[in-house]
Amino acid sequence: MRRGLLLAVAALIIAGVALVAVWHVRGGGGVLVDRRMEDLVAGAPETLKVSVEGIGPDGRIAVEYTCDGQDRPPRVEVSGVPSGAKAVALIMYDPDAPIGTFIHWLAVQDAAPSVVFPSPSAVEGRNDFGRIGYGGPCPPRGHGAHRYFFLVVALDYKPGLTRGYRLSDVLAAAKGHVMAWGYAVGKYSR
Repeated sequence: MRRGLLLAVAALIIAGVALVAVWHVRGGGGVLVDRRMEDLVAGAPETLKVSVEGIGPDGRIAVEYTCDGQDRPPRVEVSGVPSGAKAVALIMYDPDAPIGTFIHWLAVQDAAPSVVFPSPSAVEGRNDFGRIGYGGPCPPRGHGAHRYFFLVVALDYKPGLTRGYRLSDVLAAAKGHVMAWGYAVGKYSR
């Protein structure tokens, strides 16, 4: 009996260590899950209101915005942009992808009190599908629900990014220039 209890405790400890290891590999904690995103917004107030078309009351993203549907970008409305902001950047990502955080959409445009993505004036970056613009949720079948974060940051300057930039470019350009941020999150599984 005592040996069985010791084995059960050892199994729980090993499972706990494995969960912590996965947590660190995936970027570790915080509301935004990915450490790079957490670092980007550190010290800035979370005052932007982000609303995403197609995220239902249950948090599920409608099929039309995914690879199983029309794979079209949802309307992302942002309000509460500070008056001194010069640009607003959108980063859509999936921190639950088996290969690590997967980028689905990068876009930057001039600031206004209210901003909408997609916009003809936005400069879009390259997603991890290798395409410029939006690439909808498309998790591996049977992998369970993935979370899709729509992180928006207001910047105190125009970063001057050119079409096709990557996540590393927007992170470097925005670091230290975030005036405010906000996010919405939806989920999708196949």
